[in-house]
Amino acid sequence: MAIASAWWCHRRGRRWFISLVVALCMALFGIGPAAAAKVPAPAETPIRFGILPIGSAAESLEQWRPLLDDVSRRLHREVVTVSVGSYASLSSAIAGQRVDVAFLSGRLAVEAVTRQNMQVFAQFQRGDGARGNVATLVVRDDSPIRNLDDLLATPGQGWRYARSEHLSVTGYIAPEAYVFAPKGLNSDTFFASVRVGDHQSNLLAVVNREADVTSSNNPDMDLFRRNFPREAAQLRVIWRSQLIPSGVLVIRDGMSRRLRQKLTAILLDYGKSRGEAGERERAALARIPDLGGFVAVDSRVLTPFVDMQYTLLRQQASHGQWVSPQALQNRLAKIEQEHRQALRLLSPHGDADGK
Repeated sequence: MAIASAWWCHRRGRRWFISLVVALCMALFGIGPAAAAKVPAPAETPIRFGILPIGSAAESLEQWRPLLDDVSRRLHREVVTVSVGSYASLSSAIAGQRVDVAFLSGRLAVEAVTRQNMQVFAQFQRGDGARGNVATLVVRDDSPIRNLDDLLATPGQGWRYARSEHLSVTGYIAPEAYVFAPKGLNSDTFFASVRVGDHQSNLLAVVNREADVTSSNNPDMDLFRRNFPREAAQLRVIWRSQLIPSGVLVIRDGMSRRLRQKLTAILLDYGKSRGEAGERERAALARIPDLGGFVAVDSRVLTPFVDMQYTLLRQQASHGQWVSPQALQNRLAKIEQEHRQALRLLSPHGDADGK
């Protein structure tokens, strides 16, 4: 009994000594109970926002920053930008799951939805309420190319073409589908030379006589007029497409439902408030060319882009050279199958007809 009592006193003494040491250390380093309770939790992972470049990557980042800063404040979560210099680079970032939300256009958005686990949740709305843009072909005002007939009637004339990447709807797909392919032409072989760049540098190339014609669109033309008014006065549009649906916002499938709902609500409501706050938000939207706000849509809004690509591929196949009629039919059948599959993937229910 005496041994047990001595052992208990020894244990109690050790506990008292350890408590004393801990208290002295906390006092020495200025850590009290209240301070210890305020140790911050690990920071939440930032939301990564991908920006399709309009003009240069740096210019696009500057345009979007005020809006994204507002989103960050309302979410109480950091929003970092993934700003790239090309369509292909942004597509690669999305495929590598380095992007959570992104602003995309046509074919790039279709690829994100059908192959990269993203979904459309909003579409751009222009300041005038329209939900679309117009592709254009542009020359110098003093160019001998007065109209589209002049351009197409003289193959081998030596015209130099400045266009965007193959993933660009207004910079490549629309002119190819509506202007060149119906005539059995391919712009890459029709022109004496082809240079690939962003819309702003391509317009400057025409002004500086480094190219004879370039593809563009009305938002980039408006931006060019704002940045280079004297140079813009030297340009003339020789072709305009039908209205092409505006760019969209896509969101990663793996994002938590709660965060997804909150982020979606913020963006869809942005710029719609009354009073001073609404004015400030609309001013932030106006920094992004031709953007008036966002409207709720789903991935079916991309159907016109799928149809445009389908039309282009069929036209290119029909005017191509094939080893046999059966080879052509096999190619057309594959194009048809891929078209149906893309429409099915755009449908929220995965219907066979994409409805």
